[in-house]
Amino acid sequence: MRSRAQSSFSDLLTNWAKETPEDVVFWGSSGEISIAGFLRECEKSLGWLVHKGVARGDVVAIYAVSRIEWLALFFAAAQLGAVILPINTRYRSEEITYLIKKSKVRFLIAQTAFKKINFVDVLKTIDFKDIPSLQEIVFIEDNHTGMVPALPGVKTSWLDFNKTAPIELNAEINPDGLLALFATSGTTSGPKLVMQSQTSLVNHAYHCAKAYKLHEKDSVLLAQLPLCGVFGLCSVLAAMAARCPIVLMDNFEAKQAAQWINQYKVTHTFGSDEMVRRLYELAPEAKPYPSLELFGFGAFTTSFDAIALEVCGKGIPLHGLYGSSEVLAIFSTQSSSLPVEERIKGGGVPVAGSLAKFRIRDVDTGAILDANQPGEIEVIAPSMFMGYFNDQAATDNVLLRDGYFRTGDVGFLRADGSLVYLSRKGDAIRLAGFLVNPIEIEDTLKQFKGVLDTQVVAVDIAGVAKVVAFVIADQNIVCNEQDLIEQAKNVMAAFKVPANVFFVNEYPVTQGSNGMKIQKGKLRDMALKNLGLQ
Repeated sequence: MRSRAQSSFSDLLTNWAKETPEDVVFWGSSGEISIAGFLRECEKSLGWLVHKGVARGDVVAIYAVSRIEWLALFFAAAQLGAVILPINTRYRSEEITYLIKKSKVRFLIAQTAFKKINFVDVLKTIDFKDIPSLQEIVFIEDNHTGMVPALPGVKTSWLDFNKTAPIELNAEINPDGLLALFATSGTTSGPKLVMQSQTSLVNHAYHCAKAYKLHEKDSVLLAQLPLCGVFGLCSVLAAMAARCPIVLMDNFEAKQAAQWINQYKVTHTFGSDEMVRRLYELAPEAKPYPSLELFGFGAFTTSFDAIALEVCGKGIPLHGLYGSSEVLAIFSTQSSSLPVEERIKGGGVPVAGSLAKFRIRDVDTGAILDANQPGEIEVIAPSMFMGYFNDQAATDNVLLRDGYFRTGDVGFLRADGSLVYLSRKGDAIRLAGFLVNPIEIEDTLKQFKGVLDTQVVAVDIAGVAKVVAFVIADQNIVCNEQDLIEQAKNVMAAFKVPANVFFVNEYPVTQGSNGMKIQKGKLRDMALKNLGLQ
């Protein structure tokens, strides 16, 4: 391996910079940056935080796209024992206000603008007089020369690391203490804030470095996921633990990603199903990305098996993953030795090996299930979260007495102990006594002529759980409810056949850091309303 495990982020940086200071750690929009150069940026960030009076336990929020300053502030906060709250760049005033209030942010570091996003305009819609904890908003802008944007009710300034003296990184204050707050995807209520410690993030980074073979010679990571999400951050930290150079994208653009994969001979990348799809569409040749050895992906919007198989057929090495903010992202991956049909499924083997364990619990009886029986996934691992910030009731609801975490996901274990993820617990359907993955029904309906896409939910009709389908139809093909139901009767079990089909132009979604997630709960509400049951 290129590196040995260290106990903290400053150990990782200082030892690497001391041993091989000219190693490239980042390529991308900011040019080429060596590990020694990045360490200097972290030391400037630390000096700036100390100058601002940031101390252990203080919360600093970052509302910006992926950039070197983002990571430098993260590493500097680890030195101080301060806490970083990443804010999704897709969030707007309501979500931002909620997060700042809930976490009692002292400083908000934000970009002024990026492409179509005007961060200043978003922030102007927030009533900062109602957020007493917030002392200052500090804006990032390359080569700023103008007046700092003014916002009513709060002090503003420019971020300028060069106006304060850098401070060397050394041993952190309590690496077991809180370092990061990751917002869950709140839909019907505000998101919970997942507390993760520096120790958890560092250890997980080293486990990922080894499991994904990022330490091997000539490895290069394309970081196309945003740092504001645990998915993107964990992959970057894993590469740094392996001393693997990183091609850092400030924002995902398929053409740029495709170009950089070949230009920098990228071997590893992680992304969403939509990123896979868009990169694949840009690749008509037989083997478009020959340097790729692993493309770990998560499916966030709908069934992806058909296109995933097509992608793998062109030599793009897709691997299904599993993870969450509570146990950290890229937590497990499917083995390369599996048949491709199994390798593309979510789940896999934990990167921490025998230190982490899955088990499956029956959602009705509470019994622990044997292999190949679906139920709720429970996890215990070194990367477990510390709890939900200022929400003991929610924490107690998911952390069991024996240390396992109730994920709220449904899946099953293969005979070899590896995981197959099926769906969120709230999305799984109990029909005629069977726990059914809605994707099974959706995949069948999408084979019918005229169906571009579909989502199914279960609702109680006359005391019996029935399937209701929402369909996005091809406008050029005649497609009606009764015809689809009759076709379904011919190819699937009676209890899986939709009782009703509703045609829609789009689904209700929520914006996550890695893309949009379909809100099954809202679809259920729509079904009940359409049926006159609500």
